[in-house]
Parts: sequence; C-alpha cells; structure tokens
Amino acid sequence: MPFADAASEGLTLPQLLRLGLFQVSVGMAAVLLLGTLNRVMIVELGVPASIVALMIALPVVSAPFRALLGHKSDTHKSWIGWKRVPYLWFGSLWQMGGLAIMPFALIVLSGDQVHGPEWAGKALAGVAFLMTGVGMHMTQTAGLALASDRATPETRPRVVALLYVMFLLGMAVSAVVLGLLLRNFDEIRLIRVVQGCGVATMVLNLTALWKQEKVRPMNAEEMARTTPIFHEGWRDLMAGGHAGRLLLVVMLGTMAFQMQDVLLEPYGAEILGLSVGSTTWLTACNAMGALVGFVLAGRWMSNGQDMFRMSARGLLVGVVAFLMVIFAAPLHSTVLFYIGAWSIGLGAGLFAVATLTAAMSLPEQGVAGRGLVLGAWGAAQATAAGLSIALGGGLRDSVGAYALQGGFGPVFAAPAFGYSVVYMIEIVVLFVTLIALAPLVRVSLFNAQSKADTARLGLVDFPN
Repeated sequence: MPFADAASEGLTLPQLLRLGLFQVSVGMAAVLLLGTLNRVMIVELGVPASIVALMIALPVVSAPFRALLGHKSDTHKSWIGWKRVPYLWFGSLWQMGGLAIMPFALIVLSGDQVHGPEWAGKALAGVAFLMTGVGMHMTQTAGLALASDRATPETRPRVVALLYVMFLLGMAVSAVVLGLLLRNFDEIRLIRVVQGCGVATMVLNLTALWKQEKVRPMNAEEMARTTPIFHEGWRDLMAGGHAGRLLLVVMLGTMAFQMQDVLLEPYGAEILGLSVGSTTWLTACNAMGALVGFVLAGRWMSNGQDMFRMSARGLLVGVVAFLMVIFAAPLHSTVLFYIGAWSIGLGAGLFAVATLTAAMSLPEQGVAGRGLVLGAWGAAQATAAGLSIALGGGLRDSVGAYALQGGFGPVFAAPAFGYSVVYMIEIVVLFVTLIALAPLVRVSLFNAQSKADTARLGLVDFPN
C-alpha cells in the first residue's frame, strides 16, 4: 500500500484506516448536500434555484465555528479524560439528525403541504441543512485533531494524505451509489436514501471512534481547574509566529482553486461542445489529479521536503493548469482542457495536504491546542471555498453578459470571455498567494539551515 509507512507504534495501520472512516461519512454528506440533493431539489421537486443556493450556503455559514469547536475539544474536561471522542460523537448525532429530518423537510419545501404556514418548509429545510453542516464540521475537526494527537511528527504528513484520500474516496463512491439509488426517483425512495445515509453516518463514525482515544481518568483538582476561554486561545495562536499568515495563505489559495468549481463543466459544454457524458469525466479527472497530489505530497514531505515549498509547488501547478483551460477554447483542444482539469486537481491536492500538514505541525502555543489550529484551518478553507464559488458564478454571469452586449468591444463579445476572466482572476490570486507564502518559505528554510548547523556542531567546536 502507498500509505503503509503512515503507521507508527502508537497508531497502527488498521487503527488509522478505521479512524479515517469519519472522513468517508463527511465525504458522503458533502456529496449529498452539494451534488445529489442540489439536482433533486431543482429538477424533481421543482424548488427555485435561489432557495436551493441558500440551503447549500447554510453549511458554509457554520464553517467559521470550526475554530471554536476545535478549541472546545482542546479544553474539554471529562472524568475519563476524553477530549476528542465526545465531539466526534455529538458531531455524528448532529449530522445524523439533520439527515433524518431532511427528506421530509424537502418534500414540504417543494409544496407538498396540507397544514401549517408556507414558510414551514423553508424553515425545516434550513434547520436540516444547518444541523448536517454543523455535524460535518464538528466531526471533521475533532477527527483530524485526534489523528494529529496520535500521529508522530515523522508520520503526520502521510496520515494527512491518507485521511484526504479517504475523504475523496468517500465522495467518489457515495456519488456513484447515490446516483444509482435515486435513478428512479420518488418521494419514498428519497426518504429511504437520505435517512439511510444518516444510519451509515452513525455506523461509520462509531466504528471510527471506537477505542481511538485512551482513557485517562481525571481527579477532582483537574476537573475544578479553570478552562481557558476561546479568545485566550485565539490570542495565543496569533501570537505563536506564522499561524495568522498560514490562515491567510489557506484562504487565498482555496479561493484561487475553488472559484472555478461550478464553471468547469459548463465551460466544457458551452465553449467546447462536450456532451453530458463527456463533462462528467471532468470531475473524475479533477479527483484523480487531487488523489495524485495527496500521494505525492505525503511521500515528498515524509522524505523531508519542506511543506511550504510544497504549497508553492501546488500553486505554480495551478497557474499552468488555468492557462491550459483558458487556451483550450481558442485552440479548440479537448485534450488540453482535460489535462488542465487534471492539473487543477493536482495543484489543489498538493496545496491542501501541505497547508493542513503545516497546521497540524504548528507547535502548541499557550492554551492554543491542535484542535483550535485545525478548526481555524478548516474554517478558513470552508469559508473561502463557499465565498469563492459564489463569487466565481457571479463574475461569470455579470462579465459574460456585459461582454456579449458589446461592452468590451466586438473582439471580446464571445461566450468564453466571462469564463476566461474568472480563470485569469484565479491566476492573479494564485500569484498573490505565492507572495503571502514567501515569508513562510524563508522562515522554514532558515530553521532547516539552523538545525543542520546545530547538528554539525560538536564539542570540538567549542572554544577551550
């Protein structure tokens, strides 16, 4: 297996694979919210697209609270000493609860309602999406923090890469299975499938957390000790050196890679004339590129390569990838377009794994533990992704419509111009991210040189 060396004495490979099942459940929920139910609500249930967009945005609204959830898991006190498992458990309950009420809320939202106010369907659907989103964020934050606690500094890059691969596989398998189950749609089948996902969430997450955190009984003095509040942990995190810059890099890089998320398939269909079957392969190309990025990042960092230089490498791959996508239209090259889609996944995979490993490797500063750091990383990443997707779609529509009306002149009055502007903005943001990343690369290189110089220093070098 390519991740056999991710195991360590304190976290064996079977334990790591079992722990990674929480990523499978989160990937399944992400596909359900952002893909399957998106299409079902618009096409089969006839829900207006604006309402669908609002529902999908609700899980993103809860993303900034991941930092608070991570801090709570750092400072949680229980008589048996668990910190991460309670948040994994309650995150699973929130995720399962949201999926349990979701199909009924969607049916009411579609207008199949006899009693009650008209806004009841919107309110219930909003609660269901928000509960599921909170559960996903809580589960993923606590799960990543637990994996970071149990991994050694040497195996941590491989652990991160493996967990991301399991998340990607969870999304891929769930997309295929859910598509097959909902092929012949009816409301009873919708209820069975979505609530079945809720049951699968509990089974996967209970299997993942079973005996993963050691029992360390706490005495009365430890239980009575004052718990640091969130703003104290956040202050210590920001005072710890380059944590704030790392979060800025995560936000900028995520926006640069995710702005095209809803545009790649329409671009292939509208500009290059690809069929529906052909555009579905774009998702596979992007996912395969990300998978290769995860594997390469984990292997390279395990061999001692710097994680910030790895992030820069992913950003540069993204620049080349977007140039390929832009030039695919004037060259009418489908091959170049597919290679560009694959390369976007590769660059995003390298960037995501490298920055997450950097977050997991930050030293604990004061009362800022790993849960707070990983929660802040997840909050920055998820918030930036949601905002950039909305921004990319809005820019494409507004700029494209203005160009077709001749606002930029007859040369740019083409359907491809709106898409190209978004891709060019992404290239600019990638370069801005490189500029923001540069001080971190210099710091890491200086530290590596200092360690190397210290390693060469012996007693013979000291003056008599």
